[in-house]
Amino acid sequence: MTDTPALSSADGRPWTCPYCPLACDHLDVAVGAGVQTLTLRGGVCARASAGLAQVVDHLTSAAASIDGHPCDLDGAVQAAAGVLAASRQPLFGGLGTDVAGARALYPLACATGAICEPAGGAALMHGLRALQDRGQFTTTLAEVRTRADLIVFVGGLPNDLAPLIGLRCGIGDAHVPRRRVVALGAAPEDQAVLDAWAGQGGVEVEALPLQGDLFDTLSMLAVLVGGRTLAAASPALQRLAMRLREARYAVLVGAPARLPAQGAMLVEVVHHIVGSLNRSTRAAALWIGGGNGVATVNQVFAWLSGLPLRSRRGPRGLEHEPWLFDGVRLLSEGAVDAMLWVSSFDAHAAPPSNRLPMVVLGPPRLAARCARSDGPTVFIAVATPGVGSDGHLFRTDGTVLMPLKAVFRDHLPTVADVVGRMTSALAGAGRVAA
Repeated sequence: MTDTPALSSADGRPWTCPYCPLACDHLDVAVGAGVQTLTLRGGVCARASAGLAQVVDHLTSAAASIDGHPCDLDGAVQAAAGVLAASRQPLFGGLGTDVAGARALYPLACATGAICEPAGGAALMHGLRALQDRGQFTTTLAEVRTRADLIVFVGGLPNDLAPLIGLRCGIGDAHVPRRRVVALGAAPEDQAVLDAWAGQGGVEVEALPLQGDLFDTLSMLAVLVGGRTLAAASPALQRLAMRLREARYAVLVGAPARLPAQGAMLVEVVHHIVGSLNRSTRAAALWIGGGNGVATVNQVFAWLSGLPLRSRRGPRGLEHEPWLFDGVRLLSEGAVDAMLWVSSFDAHAAPPSNRLPMVVLGPPRLAARCARSDGPTVFIAVATPGVGSDGHLFRTDGTVLMPLKAVFRDHLPTVADVVGRMTSALAGAGRVAA
């Protein structure tokens, strides 16, 4: 195999990585000849490298199939539309797509009365429930990098979700000459990263153990930040509260996917701490999540309907039910009778086990993970935005829409293309929105 030089994108513009919530745009991709092998250039990121390793420029199986038997795209679209037309209550799951895919999914969901639940829906709901109940004060990656002199990672470092979080938060960057980083509830594997950060100029690090569980620790920290005394609090936790009050700009960073059950309560406590600090100094929260297009789809559905995910347009109009529309619960209780699963970024993100009639849109390699003998399945291979097609994704901080440029053209249809054809097929069959 002969390597070609590293490419930013198919047309030379900067490449934005679609494989984690940070949507980094400072790396490049090298394209190998023959069987398409993509490798990361310009830095090291485990998630980006793993995502690129899933990509091939040829299909090892058919681009579309019905119950494992190859078919053409038209036949697969008609079969998929038939699955949804026959359903009384479908579930749209995964939702791993970009802005254009989300815009296409919304009218299809309205036409079928589908409940829309993303992969990792529980983590998304932690933040949404807290926002709905109490509001929030959050910041951007750029502001953390250029202004924060104290960064507190709540529940440890989210390196599994966002390996370059330290770089994107500017740890060691010259914008802030002296910066302190605290890992509250750090895992043993976090120490190596903290040691590396400590070796950078102007950076002080501290791994602070929990006092009780995360609920207990944050609750005590909230009391201390509020200016009250708490004899039960450890000296280390008291020092952290003092540093938060003295910081010019403190940022509490957390990952909803790493929070335990009822994590919305923890998010609310973090927001309470931020609110207390903002009475006398500057503070904000930064939540790391919504990768694989989940945050993007949530944003688009909110634009179009006024409601976040775990919603549907049903007989009673628009409904948002964060508890009743939990996808895991719906499947376990048999409350849905068909599934459309979308995962255009991750070939490993297979749908949960079920026996329902199922339509799957994903990278070619996802087909093998969807093979089953206990339920009808329509599979349609789609392009990955940022690799095989252009697109747009929202970054984890929610205010920046990042353009995705194809590294090469894989000639697969996009999610938007396929879903649009399915919606047209349903309209032709007389299936319209309720």
